[in-house]
Amino acid sequence: MAWRLAEAGESVVLIGDSRVPSASMVAGGVINPVTGRWSVKSWRIDEFLPAAEACYRAIEARFGIQLYHQIPLIRYCQNEADIKRIGKRMRNPRYADVLGPLHSAGKGPPEIKDEHGSYEIRNAAFVELPKLLDCLREHFNALDQSVDYQALKPTANGWQYQQIHAQRVIFCEGAGLHNNPFCKTLPLTPIKGETLLLRNDQLQLPEALYHHKKWLLPYGDGSFRLGATYDENDPAPTPTEAGAAELLDGLRSFIDADFQIIDHLAGLRPGTPDARPLIGQVPNKPGLYVFNGLGSKGASVAPLMSQHLVDHLLSQSPLDPEVDLNRSLSCV
Repeated sequence: MAWRLAEAGESVVLIGDSRVPSASMVAGGVINPVTGRWSVKSWRIDEFLPAAEACYRAIEARFGIQLYHQIPLIRYCQNEADIKRIGKRMRNPRYADVLGPLHSAGKGPPEIKDEHGSYEIRNAAFVELPKLLDCLREHFNALDQSVDYQALKPTANGWQYQQIHAQRVIFCEGAGLHNNPFCKTLPLTPIKGETLLLRNDQLQLPEALYHHKKWLLPYGDGSFRLGATYDENDPAPTPTEAGAAELLDGLRSFIDADFQIIDHLAGLRPGTPDARPLIGQVPNKPGLYVFNGLGSKGASVAPLMSQHLVDHLLSQSPLDPEVDLNRSLSCV
């Protein structure tokens, strides 16, 4: 949001405590255009993909860093039913741009157990989200502090926060929005996700994202990211033994190799009941806005949806009813 607003010529003050748990700082940043056991295209992915690549490439060019990595995604069939489902999907012309051919069992790397064959999901990628966020925090000289909501006061033409006067305030707080007294009843569902950072200096897999029961991302230097769990019942943003066990069990089910655990990461994805973002003005609070509810799709959804909100703020273009937060919430 800060990047989009600055590109539109707006003055931005970025405030946020970097010590607070953040899903984006521990996420794998995976962009997968086809999801679920039925391998359906993700919501509006045909719009999100080009917008995401253009946004990340622009930031890369501006700061001379690499963030966006296009990578093949190899998905392994689990049974004969999977083979039939994906065969049917491949015959659908709408999927010609994202689904590759079905490969027979055993065609991939020998270290990966492959009893039923695999197929490639095209246009997948991963984004180095911590590098992105650190870069932009530095660029905007972000105030590394928690927000004192009681110090945020309305004025005749905006909002006053300590010594800062702003025409608008945009809350981009992820699962932490539940601590925001301006939106106590926002229908946000924290969904815990855990990943492991692993190491194996002997295992050399071709560059790809491998998806069996879990996904494995080789970084090419002997390190790997393994993800991810999906838990709607644990509201704590801390790693668990159960999460690590689930991930390792999934890993052992498809690859025969020993890994050293380097790090165990966890975060709370900001989900919503209808799996759509929550964007727009807080009811009865002119000048206060929310940009939230991106769930597990933030890396692909944020670039286009942030531009959507900027267009709404600066050009008065209407919000898409699918993402307008007024569709399903009442705020205080």
